[in-house]
Amino acid sequence: MLQALRNKLHGWPAILVLGICVFAVAFFGIESYFMGRTDTFVAKVNGQEISQQQFQDRLNSLRQQAAEAKSDTSVYEKPEMKQRIADAMIAQALLTQTSEKLGMQVPVSAVRDRIASLPYFQLNGQFDPTTYRNTLAAQGMTPSGFEAQVRSELKVQLLPDALVGSVVVTDADVDRFLNLQFQRRDLRFVSLPRATDVDGNVTDAQIDEYYKAHPADFMNPETVSLSYLEVNGADLKPETQASDEELKKRYEAEKQRFQKAEQRLVSHILINVPKNATPEQQKAALAKADKIAAEATPENFAKLAEQDSEDLGSKRQGGDLGWLEKGVANPAFDSALFALQKGQVSKPVLSPDEGYHIIYLRDVRAGDVKPFEEVRAQLAQEAAKAESDRLYNDVAGKLADKTYQSPSTLETAAQELKLPIKTTEAFSRQGLPTGLAANPKVVAAAFSDDVLAQGNNSSLIDLGGDHAVVIRVEKHVPAALRPLAQVSDDIRKRIVDERTAVAAKKHGDELLVRVQKGEDLQTVAGTAAVHTVADAQRFQDNVPPPVLAQAFKLPHPADGKPQYAVVQLPDGSVDLLAVDKVQGADMSKISAEERTALRDQMRQAYGSMQTQGLIDALKLSSDIKVAADRM
Repeated sequence: MLQALRNKLHGWPAILVLGICVFAVAFFGIESYFMGRTDTFVAKVNGQEISQQQFQDRLNSLRQQAAEAKSDTSVYEKPEMKQRIADAMIAQALLTQTSEKLGMQVPVSAVRDRIASLPYFQLNGQFDPTTYRNTLAAQGMTPSGFEAQVRSELKVQLLPDALVGSVVVTDADVDRFLNLQFQRRDLRFVSLPRATDVDGNVTDAQIDEYYKAHPADFMNPETVSLSYLEVNGADLKPETQASDEELKKRYEAEKQRFQKAEQRLVSHILINVPKNATPEQQKAALAKADKIAAEATPENFAKLAEQDSEDLGSKRQGGDLGWLEKGVANPAFDSALFALQKGQVSKPVLSPDEGYHIIYLRDVRAGDVKPFEEVRAQLAQEAAKAESDRLYNDVAGKLADKTYQSPSTLETAAQELKLPIKTTEAFSRQGLPTGLAANPKVVAAAFSDDVLAQGNNSSLIDLGGDHAVVIRVEKHVPAALRPLAQVSDDIRKRIVDERTAVAAKKHGDELLVRVQKGEDLQTVAGTAAVHTVADAQRFQDNVPPPVLAQAFKLPHPADGKPQYAVVQLPDGSVDLLAVDKVQGADMSKISAEERTALRDQMRQAYGSMQTQGLIDALKLSSDIKVAADRM
């Protein structure tokens, strides 16, 4: 939405509008000093607000994910979807609040491992601290701020993970599931011949009546065809390449990027301090940390960590945190770590939201600067990319400006920017499988009020990867009922098919009564072939899906008597089905690895159910306010 606004804010009309807005804010803004605070939360959970900005950020993130997956983004404008997103954020707030009340904390190692696993902080598949710092700096973030954000995200999972860990799935539970999932049934079924004595005479009056009763079946969908201008960064090639002199200037200006920072091999012992701890709890934690620090030496540190550390993620590794650079940990930890000499053990260091750390510096790697020759190719690639981005942004910006200033035509922008006007074939609101109309953003814009009803050019539509278009509707064909003359043959066939299906079902029901009274299936079927399938499972290729589905809905045979059913197929024909025998899974065909994987899946499923039950209970006992009008 903000991008669309920026795309539109060009020319003197926009300046006039902005001038009026600035005047209004300046003149009337002072009233906020004399008026009470206006609530802006979307939801409030036990006093904790979920702001409109937080809600909008989540909504935008989900919308962006849908766009990247080529999914329909318009669902995120529906009130029911917005309510679902708000419900999820409320649930996360409840889980976080409850974990804090229980004193649950995210281990330092969990934060570290999560950050190290993120691909945009990796170089050649490995976490790269320099890439980490530079990426965060480009986003205006600090390592400590990002670490807090990751810790907050992981905190939501503390209770669900604990619940999953508490689930016990027995061998009997696994067997019960396997016996249902891989149940075997012995089937017989016969495809009855289609009725041949159906009245095929259909009058014009019957056709007309059917036509009027089913108008939705005979509609031509609303369609549009588009003309559009496209700018693609892949087609914009820089005219010149950066010289060595320019690359060296860039290297000198950004030399810090190529600094191999000093790295320190670290182990630690953590003594947790509960959030909102009492003075007595803080003193007890410090006393425990002081005692461990006094005992700790390089020789016994790993043993003490395994014995006393409350960082569950690292204690089994003797407190090992691996190689760290300055800025990766929080400021208090960082300061203490980089004040140590190799082989030293620190006194207890208090870290916010965690507790007291005893830090052991095991080794040090000195830092240095990569020479120009080593990074020249990288600098040249970055310079080319920067120039390509500049060209793309320049053309895309001009395209947005020109098409906004001349909203009723693409010709002006096409001539000035020397871009060809391209077209699409006609498509409905479902879009097309391939091409421009396969993009949900384009389809949504094509059928928007501004483009379709008002006849304007669209705003610049970002297709991702330095690729954007501006579209306009070339031709619009409203949805319309097809003439009766065009569909009369189809209607006649439908009427006859429906009569045939009714006759087939009646015939099948008559035969069902006979086999239920004890007649043999083959005798009842006459010349039709009876198909026999032993040990059929829920996923079976050689049985029609409707027949297979019905076979697993029937009760178990009793007293040696088969269970029978009539199954109507999509084409209107019917099959007569018999289930002769039901057995559980063949356990000999299920490996130990498959049982273990299934047990883990069941634990996750049961844990999720318990988590949802906990959330439902927390909602009943919590003070929750929702402002749907602010979503």
